[in-house]
Amino acid sequence: MKLVAIGCSWGGLAALTTVLGGLPEELDAAVVVAQHRATDESLLGSLLQRETALPVHEAVDKQALEPGAVYLAPPDYHLLVERGWIALSTEAPVQFARPSLDVLFETAADAYGADCAAVVMTGASDDGAAGFAEIAGRGGVAIVQDPAEAERSEMPAAALAAVPAATVLPLSAIPQALVEVCGTRSRV
Repeated sequence: MKLVAIGCSWGGLAALTTVLGGLPEELDAAVVVAQHRATDESLLGSLLQRETALPVHEAVDKQALEPGAVYLAPPDYHLLVERGWIALSTEAPVQFARPSLDVLFETAADAYGADCAAVVMTGASDDGAAGFAEIAGRGGVAIVQDPAEAERSEMPAAALAAVPAATVLPLSAIPQALVEVCGTRSRV
């Protein structure tokens, strides 16, 4: 199984709706998402579930990763990835954020290396750029939302500056790119 790690911030709900809504339920990868959000925000999962065939879960500590499922970092928790499972942490914010995209991406790079695809989308900080570079440096796939179409371009622009060879795509093309990278499972 492969891993797709997605990071976003400002404007992330619309971006996630487009990307997750375009993924088939047979995707042969678990999808982990870190989005900067308020500490009391609890609607993201239910809003996304309306738009995607993939089951969307608010991540739970020590939860096993399953292909074709989405795991969201809960508000005010870092989401860390190990091979086959996830962990949550309340360690200090990184880049002023918890969850931090860098924490997610760096642990995904360690656990999955070349079996990881990282996606950076709209956001108003440079959180995620260092971890994005870690994934690319270990042979993982690096995809950036075209900064020109992002609601806030700072986050995708910083990721692109960190990984100039990253694939730059409009949101509408990201789901197909992920299917090409990860493949699909046969329906039983």
